[in-house]
Amino acid sequence: MGNEIAEGYRGFAAFEARGASPLYESLALHVAESRSAQAFLLTLSKDKRQPNLFFAAVRHVAGTPNGPAHFDEIIHQQGDQIAEVMRLRTTQTNEPGRCAVLLPVLAAIDGPIALIEVGASAGLCLLPDRYGYDYGRVRLDPPKGFRPVAPVLECAACENTPLPRHLPVIVWRAGIDLNPLDVDRDEDVRWLETLVWPEQSLRLARLRAAIGVARKITPRVVRGDLRRDLLDLVQDAPKDATRVVFHTAVLNYVLPQEDRDDFADMVRRTGATWISNESPKVFPQYSRHLTRDRGAFLMARDTRPVAWTAPHGQAIRWLR
Repeated sequence: MGNEIAEGYRGFAAFEARGASPLYESLALHVAESRSAQAFLLTLSKDKRQPNLFFAAVRHVAGTPNGPAHFDEIIHQQGDQIAEVMRLRTTQTNEPGRCAVLLPVLAAIDGPIALIEVGASAGLCLLPDRYGYDYGRVRLDPPKGFRPVAPVLECAACENTPLPRHLPVIVWRAGIDLNPLDVDRDEDVRWLETLVWPEQSLRLARLRAAIGVARKITPRVVRGDLRRDLLDLVQDAPKDATRVVFHTAVLNYVLPQEDRDDFADMVRRTGATWISNESPKVFPQYSRHLTRDRGAFLMARDTRPVAWTAPHGQAIRWLR
């Protein structure tokens, strides 16, 4: 089991943290070699051992460590509090930047749209029509009523990406999450901020701006399990709108594979348009004949792959 942890943390260092967070890269490599850190993780259930959750919990309890030695000291002194946070919390990274890769698909759908997000956290990705976007050759400003609070989300798009020329018309929106977060609750906001990696000040500023927008709208996020409760939410959507179900970096936490495939079948039966933006490992059948883009998510519309996307929405590479 310790070897499995070590391999997972080495993979995180190489494919996720490298080039994005020098601190998280060094901490992940340290955990991969540290018997004491692995012993700590083994006191937790398997689904609570992810690097993002571990490092965020450490920072939530004790602030950002300055390196592996300080990290070990924090674990030794405050391990009980850190473990408690890890048992109670999940990695509900609510990255509004992901709306930038969602928008080219969303804007091509006949509206008006009823938008439904699975794994919505605090609902920040339910507001793509309230943000601005900068794709380099195309820029869309936020709606007038949300300037200057709303963030302008930057995204590098390849030449053949069908960039939108207008924001979608969303007339109804709702999300579902096992543990919805509340943008008006200080402790929930602090957890969302802690989930942003330590060196990424622009991501933190973007998150805070999106929270400001959400506080104006308060998107509806209901407590529920995607395997049991999504159908009720889809049925709540207005019948005269195009229902769109989407999710990003959610189904990797759903195991086994049979449950993921059952979820896919359920969404297709609703008749809703389905946008999946996940690791290619989540639905390997969709990426079987594609050249992998290492570290990227695969976005698909109604099971058809359309683009490789960067995990935080910072880039999109459209498939020909």
